[in-house]
Amino acid sequence: MHRVVALVRPVQSTFELGCAAEVFGTARAGVPQHYEFEVCTEIPGQVPTTAGYTIAVPRGLSALAEADTVIIPGWAPVEAPLSPRVHRALLRAHARGARLVTICSGVFALARTGLLDGRSATTHWGRAAQLRHEFPRVTVEPDRLYVDHGDVATSAGAGAGIDLCLHLVRQDHGAAHAALLARHMVMPPQRDGGQVQYIPPAPPEDALDGLLEWAGARLGTPLSVAELAMRLNVSPRTLARRFADQLGTSPGAWLLSRRVAEARTLLEETNLPVDAIAARVGLTSAVNLRRRFRTRVGTTPGAYRRSFRVS
Repeated sequence: MHRVVALVRPVQSTFELGCAAEVFGTARAGVPQHYEFEVCTEIPGQVPTTAGYTIAVPRGLSALAEADTVIIPGWAPVEAPLSPRVHRALLRAHARGARLVTICSGVFALARTGLLDGRSATTHWGRAAQLRHEFPRVTVEPDRLYVDHGDVATSAGAGAGIDLCLHLVRQDHGAAHAALLARHMVMPPQRDGGQVQYIPPAPPEDALDGLLEWAGARLGTPLSVAELAMRLNVSPRTLARRFADQLGTSPGAWLLSRRVAEARTLLEETNLPVDAIAARVGLTSAVNLRRRFRTRVGTTPGAYRRSFRVS
């Protein structure tokens, strides 16, 4: 049996821990049980949770010495350092071949071990900038639902912990077993797209002498970079420089991002068909919208609408 041990700390998130327990620790009729699941903590005893109740955790860090997979189901507050004992226990587990896995903010604990240096990782989109700032040697990929390097793996926001855990089951025991488990959990075996589809579209920036607001009100017209430059009475080269300096992007890339953001809003809030939305945001055709949408959001307009339609 593959032994999975979750390392918890006060105050422990119940949902992140529940993701791991549901996949690795819940016996289900008709589903072969390939894992043993256990919870440990640095100081055994009662561990408070975010739900207001405590959980009894009798095992200490010695449990990590017996783990095939170690899961860190969240780490709050994310600024909390690793104690020397936890730091040593995680490194020793990794050194003897255990797989280290994090859910959501748990990546901050793993990053403090140095095991993510020079590697890619993900976390909740709201924490991605902080992770990148605190650990510049880690390549943060905020759009990924999970990143798996074999010996270490990280997931995005809390719900993506289930995606990662099912992925690990698929790696360990094949797609058929993972699909059977997902069916019992009433979950898709794999989700389409990345995390970017869950990030709220950013409001238009108020900069560049009102140009962005002006352009945002005219997305349905075939705006060109030359027309944007003419609006400010500058050359296209000067406009590109101002966009790079103030927004960190190019005029064309900004305009495309605004068109896709407006398409997301229309998919959420209206019943307009995709071709009508494409025309309204200036992407001319349903084919073009689908291509641009998948590239930037990671899924199709239809799938996005099914997930986020506001009734």
